[in-house]
Amino acid sequence: MHTVHQPDADNPRRVADLPGPRAWPLVGNSLQIESLQFHRTLEDWAQQYGSMYKFRAGGRTMVVVSDNALIANLLRDRPEALRRTTRSSRALEEMGTAGLFTAEGEEWRKQRKLVMRGLTPAVIHAFFPTVVAMTERLRLRWTRAVQEGRRVDLLRDLKAYALDVAIGLSMGQDINALEHDDNPLQRDVEQVFYRVARRLTSPFPYWRHFKLPVDRAADACVERIGLAVAGFVAEARKGLAAHPERRTKPTNMLEALIVARDEADSGFTDQHVIGNAVTMVFAGEDTTSNTIAWLLEFVSRHPEAAAKVVAEADAVAAGQSVLQDFAGLERFPYLDAATTEAMRLKPVAPILGMETNREMEIGGVLMPAGTMMLAGLRHSARKAMSIPEPEIFRPERWLHESTGQGGTASSDAGDDPNRKLFPFGGGPRFCPGRYLAMVEVKMVMSMIARNFVLTHDGSAAPVRELFTFTMTPSALPVSLALRT
Repeated sequence: MHTVHQPDADNPRRVADLPGPRAWPLVGNSLQIESLQFHRTLEDWAQQYGSMYKFRAGGRTMVVVSDNALIANLLRDRPEALRRTTRSSRALEEMGTAGLFTAEGEEWRKQRKLVMRGLTPAVIHAFFPTVVAMTERLRLRWTRAVQEGRRVDLLRDLKAYALDVAIGLSMGQDINALEHDDNPLQRDVEQVFYRVARRLTSPFPYWRHFKLPVDRAADACVERIGLAVAGFVAEARKGLAAHPERRTKPTNMLEALIVARDEADSGFTDQHVIGNAVTMVFAGEDTTSNTIAWLLEFVSRHPEAAAKVVAEADAVAAGQSVLQDFAGLERFPYLDAATTEAMRLKPVAPILGMETNREMEIGGVLMPAGTMMLAGLRHSARKAMSIPEPEIFRPERWLHESTGQGGTASSDAGDDPNRKLFPFGGGPRFCPGRYLAMVEVKMVMSMIARNFVLTHDGSAAPVRELFTFTMTPSALPVSLALRT
């Protein structure tokens, strides 16, 4: 274990000894927190009270940690010493998304092996032609809109695109949410995702005692999603029976999950398959679309960065409107750097919840079992990284000299700034969907660079960060024009 620190083993501090904002009777600090700015409030308090402090909300005392090295150790100690918060796991399970995200201990290890079977580079390679087709569909939609003088709702379309890819890979279905706003599965997924986000930021779990109309509607959505996924599983089984060669080379995650479930003594059930397929959809929609949205917002405001992205895309995807070569995804060093820089400044997960499995000493503070902790991922990285002008978007700081692009990042692995960022979590619970997310980012960004010119609306109000389970931009004041 790396988590335990003992600066004064004979007299450790207690959670009650930690500094923090003054709590009111009964409500604690709940009235000081605006749910859509929850992460900002925690970061502001960290500036005031230091790298470890406490606050109280929803009847619980929570500890916020903003020390980068300590957070890295905490992430490595999952799932043995720490787990996801009981609150978040229960909220997700209530919404029908029981799977790898909510599993703990030995069950997590078992499900991790199952899910990784469906997210290997080989599976994604087999799925790549579908990603190409979906990216081409996005290009054509935007091209028609620009030619007809219509405004492109980038935020909406990016979310629909990410949902199409997530359902395509996880379920083997093309719901075409991009071109059909009224798809019932899309509506149900959006409703459930929104309700989970609202419940996680609610100070009191009222829905366990009485349900409002929105809660009853969400329950109906969960039931319909379950029925739809069960139907997809049945279709996938028919496809595997008709094409047995897919058992060795699955074309989507659902097929890979079914193959793993059918192995002798696998210990997996159809419920494991369904739960993880649904979890994949929820995990892959807003996270990926928001990452692309923040990156577009930055690139549109930095013409020099946009020019480098265009030059790179022209070199890698010469003569192609949409990249067709899977191997070409590895030839975007500048776009990789720009994505990392965007995730440094605007991570979709600026905070991460954890809970102690047992009593333990963390950072010189004795934490009882069940202590809820929030890791300030963005704030801790900002403090830990000694880089010039940290508030400036500068992709070059992530380029090593080996790229031949004049990068400034140190080649000394011990000082690698990547080790101070956790955009996809860290430790054993590192996000298994990272590879697919980066494929989507590169496909969309290279497609835009090859076909469109980005223009930032300088008269628009500043974009605000909204905490809705992930960190979402309030708007995306970026317009598209066709390249000539």
